[in-house]
Amino acid sequence: MQHSELGDSSVEVSEVGFGAWVVGTDWWGDRSEEDAIEMVQYAVEQGITYFDTGDVYGHGNSEELLGEALSEVRDEVTVATKVGYDFYNNPQAGHGELPKEMDPEYLRDAVHKSLERLGMDSVDVLQLHNADVDEITPDVLEVLDELEEEGTIDATGLALGPSIGWLAEGDLAIEEEFDAVQLVWNVLEQEVGNHFLETIERTGSSTSLIPRVPHSSGILNEQVTPDTELGEGDHRGFRPEEWYETGWEKLDKLRFLQRDGERTMGQASIAWLLSHESVATVTPTFRTKADIDEWAAASDVPKLSDEEMTRVAELYENDFDIDRDDGMDSLRSSIGGDDIESAGLDKLAAD
Repeated sequence: MQHSELGDSSVEVSEVGFGAWVVGTDWWGDRSEEDAIEMVQYAVEQGITYFDTGDVYGHGNSEELLGEALSEVRDEVTVATKVGYDFYNNPQAGHGELPKEMDPEYLRDAVHKSLERLGMDSVDVLQLHNADVDEITPDVLEVLDELEEEGTIDATGLALGPSIGWLAEGDLAIEEEFDAVQLVWNVLEQEVGNHFLETIERTGSSTSLIPRVPHSSGILNEQVTPDTELGEGDHRGFRPEEWYETGWEKLDKLRFLQRDGERTMGQASIAWLLSHESVATVTPTFRTKADIDEWAAASDVPKLSDEEMTRVAELYENDFDIDRDDGMDSLRSSIGGDDIESAGLDKLAAD
């Protein structure tokens, strides 16, 4: 496993991280708490040292389970959490989005409640969870600085979503030199990642990018095929059928990235992201120990060649030569879509 630094923070992360949204929630299928803890500990054994959770996942349950699972190796791992959704005063309705709260005092209180659940004195990375651009005020930036100066946090980040739009927010975080911006980014969904690479280059910012959903909800690792029936409550079922239909066709055109015995398609999807200098770590959605075995090794498989990277870019630029709607034209953006439209982007997939 290779490691990188988040921004200029000196916080080290494994190139393949563990997205703990699968811990303490049923959004990707049910699993017992014992199974969740065992998976986290197994990930540590396979060299994963970066773990990303959020206070709203399971209304604190993910943080509690993660803290328990990592209690014996706290000094060996990097832990990130997110705050900004007020689940304390609002009930959860299915997978619907809860009201957000970015008041500085609320954020400070939420961080300390997260630390209690994690059983930790400090958290390595604190991310604002889906903050709108107008919610990232000078007062919010000030409280993040204060938490860092106090030693409560070591690095700051912004987790973008729930769609992969939100260009204005990511640009602001990069310009303010947040240590990390987390986003949906993969071979089939490149627009926003490419945009932020350009912003980093233009501004000279040290911000690192943290892609999630590297397998495009199961297509690129072939866990979702034309014969797959997603179970009730499986978060991936919220994508339209057209998305999967076009995705399977695109996958066939990407199979040149596989190398028998050296690099699986699932590993290649992660390696493609890690080939971008600004990417510090990638957080796939692990569902089984077999996933951990395969994808944790993606940090060490043969890197993509310049020719392979160029070929991927050309395929994407031409929409893989598929002249058919993928069902994903609707998207959410914090400022009514103006940032997306002005960037000339379309067909952005929801998380």
